[in-house]
Amino acid sequence: MKVILTQDIRGKGKRGQMIEVSDGYARNYLLPRKLAQEATADNVNTMRMNDIATQARQSKERAEALEIAEKMKSFTVTITAKGGGAGRLFGSITSQEIAEALAQQQGIELDKRRIVLDEPIKTTGKYPVKCKLGYEITGELTVVVEEA
Repeated sequence: MKVILTQDIRGKGKRGQMIEVSDGYARNYLLPRKLAQEATADNVNTMRMNDIATQARQSKERAEALEIAEKMKSFTVTITAKGGGAGRLFGSITSQEIAEALAQQQGIELDKRRIVLDEPIKTTGKYPVKCKLGYEITGELTVVVEEA
């Protein structure tokens, strides 16, 4: 019996795959637990339409990530922090603060976990910061830290 998997099943296949399994396995295990659905013409067509929609969405998100990466090259985000003089800061600049400043100054919402800091920023100055935008695309922006 041919079935379309609705969830990943170890040793059988991934979600959305059409596989051939024995009738008993399908009727007694996969179908009652909603792990798969029968591969009727209607279900196969629905699966193909979902694949096309997923590919379109992924290509759109990838194009947006590339666009943001190009824009980030020219961005400079300025952050002011309390300092103790001589360029030293009280504490350090976190990825959360960089994400908030990026949203406020440039209008780009980026999760703090996507901002990669090689080491904590503890002094004033200019720093290059990498941002993971998804689909193996990274953008780099310049962060300027000023003492308040």
